[in-house]
Amino acid sequence: MNTSLAVRARDITKCFGDVVALDGIDLDVAPGRIHGLVGPNGAGKTTLLGLMLGLAVADSGTLEILDRPVGRALAAPDGVAGFVDGPGLYPSLTARRNLAALAALRGRDARTAGIDEVLDQVGLTDVADDRVRGFSLGMRQRLGLAAALLTMPRLLVLDEPTNGLDPASKKHVHRVLTRLASGGTAVVISSHRMDDIEALCSEVSILNTGRVVFSGPVDKLSAESGELDYRLVTTDAGTARELALDISGLRLVDEPAAGHRATGEALVVRAAVEALDELVARLVNAGVAVRELSLVISPLEAAFLALTEQQKDNG
Repeated sequence: MNTSLAVRARDITKCFGDVVALDGIDLDVAPGRIHGLVGPNGAGKTTLLGLMLGLAVADSGTLEILDRPVGRALAAPDGVAGFVDGPGLYPSLTARRNLAALAALRGRDARTAGIDEVLDQVGLTDVADDRVRGFSLGMRQRLGLAAALLTMPRLLVLDEPTNGLDPASKKHVHRVLTRLASGGTAVVISSHRMDDIEALCSEVSILNTGRVVFSGPVDKLSAESGELDYRLVTTDAGTARELALDISGLRLVDEPAAGHRATGEALVVRAAVEALDELVARLVNAGVAVRELSLVISPLEAAFLALTEQQKDNG
């Protein structure tokens, strides 16, 4: 069985003075997978990404990138590209000249470096000769992604890659990352956007106070979320409320104000999937139409909140 990993971290610790940024981190990232890092501010996500990119070195533990041990030198391992805290760009240069400068720094001829191809991949062909100082945050993020793609990495490390993107641009970036992963590139992204993590990632690690509190498939995390909050809109909120109160394992967490029973009012119910199914069946039998049934927060976000709060309480 092939046990090769793009990232293998074991018992990684990193301190900045008295601040413990990473405290015994273990992490595995397989080739061809998109792995998400989530956690509150100060959890250690950026520090961990920086170690992968060679921007910092661990105080202890072992880190292997693309099957090679990472040494003590501050240098990006071969085959790795990406950015943390936003891409480093030259504002006075155009998008094309930024990429040409990067190619030159790496000893490549700009004429054969594939600049036009990566600009097209991230949807910046039309502004290739515009100066970066006039770019929006989202455009800068996409140019940073283009700069990373220029090196044809086997491991791509990105910090908040969809920050500042409009929905169309975000969808475009999602396609780029998914295509890279399907070609065998390992992708590690850090994001506060749970919807991005759920849409892109097959695996996720949740960090809190420098420790991994969960690491594994997103589907497993979602399945273990248990009860979730759902927003329910029906044609008869009063009947829906009465039926909900009669179902074991389901409870109302947000009711309409007393006396307000108009069509279309929303209820928020907390339930496991089985109890929710029973409520829907009873509504149908009672002739009440369901106009909306949606999660208030995603299963990933619910699990994230539960795990981080649990660790906070234990601490």
